[in-house]
Amino acid sequence: MKVVYFHRRRGIETYSLEGYFDTLRKFNPKEIESVIAESTFASRGILKRLFNIVEAPFRQGDINHITGDVHYLSYFLKKDKTLLTILDCVFTQYSAGYRNKILRYLWYVIPEKRASLISVISQSTKNELLKVISCDPDKIRVVPVCISLNFIYKEKEFNEKKPVILQIGTKENKNLLRLFKALRGITCRLDLVGKLSKAQTKSLNEHNIEYSNSWDLPESEIIRKYEDCDMVTLISTYEGFGMPILEANAVGRVVVTSNIMSMPEVAGNAACLVDPYSIKSIMDGILRVIKDKEYRNSLILNGQKNVLRFKPDIIINEYMELYREIISKRS
Repeated sequence: MKVVYFHRRRGIETYSLEGYFDTLRKFNPKEIESVIAESTFASRGILKRLFNIVEAPFRQGDINHITGDVHYLSYFLKKDKTLLTILDCVFTQYSAGYRNKILRYLWYVIPEKRASLISVISQSTKNELLKVISCDPDKIRVVPVCISLNFIYKEKEFNEKKPVILQIGTKENKNLLRLFKALRGITCRLDLVGKLSKAQTKSLNEHNIEYSNSWDLPESEIIRKYEDCDMVTLISTYEGFGMPILEANAVGRVVVTSNIMSMPEVAGNAACLVDPYSIKSIMDGILRVIKDKEYRNSLILNGQKNVLRFKPDIIINEYMELYREIISKRS
């Protein structure tokens, strides 16, 4: 069985999605011939996307697996061979009017009609997707993200006097302005990965928060960030999955995350859940983790168990079932 994995153009800032499928492919059974079809151009602008669309049909296999973020590659692929993975519906959350309608049609409606099956990375994403498109819910299957084998447990004594708090991501959905307000008066150092906006920098300074900032880091440096921190925050207002939760679990760092969308689904009992719209709730959760050693250690222990649900060998078997189902439909 030849499975062609259609990827967006790889970049330093987009390691997570590609790294996820790199990990999965290592666990493919011998019957699978894996081929990576990376788009020639980054998914920016009409002309570059058109070239990627035209290029895709010449690279097909027995299964065409569009791995996410380039849904439009499905336009000219053979429908009965195509599995489309959708990571989230974030475009529809942060656009309005005609732009929203166009994005829905080009990014979700047409690709759904051009795919034999759709996989999503969480039940939350499936629920969101069914609000965007009209199709048989059974066509959409939940296959979670696996944890990279490069994230391994590393013991570290928690610094209660001045913890290092790691925040991965700085986009609007990461809810940083509320996080900054919640941290006012808490002695800590906030380590932010991702480019900061002027408004975010201004807020950090207004709330007298000690921080460091970096971006465009390879996975090896991201792992070191996890190892060096005491706590990870993901207080997002929107997530299709929430990979930092699992990465923190795997390394053995305590997590404070939101009680909405996919985050409780991913975290299980391995994170402190807070209301992302309540500054007090965020602050109380962070303070509880800092002050309550027994609670903190229980979350870390639960995290080690939680990541077992997302092992690559488990996830690849779920994809194999979908591949076989697609082929059986053609028989």
